[in-house]
Amino acid sequence: MIEVNREGEVWVFAEQHDGRLEDTPIELMSKARQLADRLGVKLAAAALGDGVGELAAQLIQYGADKVYLVEDALLGVYQANSYAKVMVDLIHKHEPQIVLYGATVTGRDLAPRIASAAKAGLTADCTDLQIGDHQAGKNGEVHKNLLFQIRPAFGGNIIATIINYDRWPQMATVREGVMAPAETDVTRHGVIVREKTQLSNEDLPLEILEEHKRARKVNLKAARIIVGGGAGVGSKENFRHIWELANCLGGAPAASRAAVDLGFIDRDHQVGQTGTTVRPSLYIAVGISGAIQHQAGMSGSSKIVAINNDPDAPIFQIAHYRIVGDLNVVVPKMIKAIRQRSVRQESQQVSTAG
Repeated sequence: MIEVNREGEVWVFAEQHDGRLEDTPIELMSKARQLADRLGVKLAAAALGDGVGELAAQLIQYGADKVYLVEDALLGVYQANSYAKVMVDLIHKHEPQIVLYGATVTGRDLAPRIASAAKAGLTADCTDLQIGDHQAGKNGEVHKNLLFQIRPAFGGNIIATIINYDRWPQMATVREGVMAPAETDVTRHGVIVREKTQLSNEDLPLEILEEHKRARKVNLKAARIIVGGGAGVGSKENFRHIWELANCLGGAPAASRAAVDLGFIDRDHQVGQTGTTVRPSLYIAVGISGAIQHQAGMSGSSKIVAINNDPDAPIFQIAHYRIVGDLNVVVPKMIKAIRQRSVRQESQQVSTAG
């Protein structure tokens, strides 16, 4: 455990694979910049790997004031043991007050090891982060400017705010897609601090012989239009309506966890608390009741259209446009109307060109 350092920096673990920065640290940089500005401290990123020097400039453009760059051949392939050792050494040396990780496979593997070694607290799967004050006990000391680590709890039925006022650094993993990505500013300047490691082959208990990676079948986070289907779609056969509507709109098909569990569609398409968090311009929810677990993954959409035969479905509480009716009637009519409009537009373009 390090001493409470209220002048300490805010850090983001810059997760990378094969020298390419992942999306999650880019999302974290945006929120971390806000936290650092609120606290009046520097924002730093920790970049570990082999031959990853070019990432430092990218991280500065995304908002970092400082980048701790650690390059070593033994960090070429991620292993929890070696990465945790380096991160713990950096934390003890520089004493940040906040360290953030993406709630990715790597982040969920790495962050608990660091928290255990540093004897610090860790909150997993946060959906928001804020700075606030906390009083310990009725007449206790007021701890100012703590990290409020906000996440769903008890199956998503309540939102919990977790604080850590006496064991620092304050650490959290943050779910993918819940933060708006940081924008690049090519005019920004920052400091690159090159750190050396004390790693040896004994710090790598595993030998990686081969890596096999499967790309996701769909990139929901990048989709501007998403059509999501739920258990109410009824069957895998009926789910073709979801695919057709998505294709007509140039969007991506998605699903609730219930639809995925029923085998209607692959898990890569799942939106919600245990799936992908999305923020499209348009989200069409078809046959989705709208449990809070699903809302956690799509409520940030700019426009939400809900189609359900239950007028009391929770999804209608957050929808901008509500259609009460049989999806097997409504969706085909929507598809037909969209296609007819496309044909008319193409005809008008041809006439104008002629």
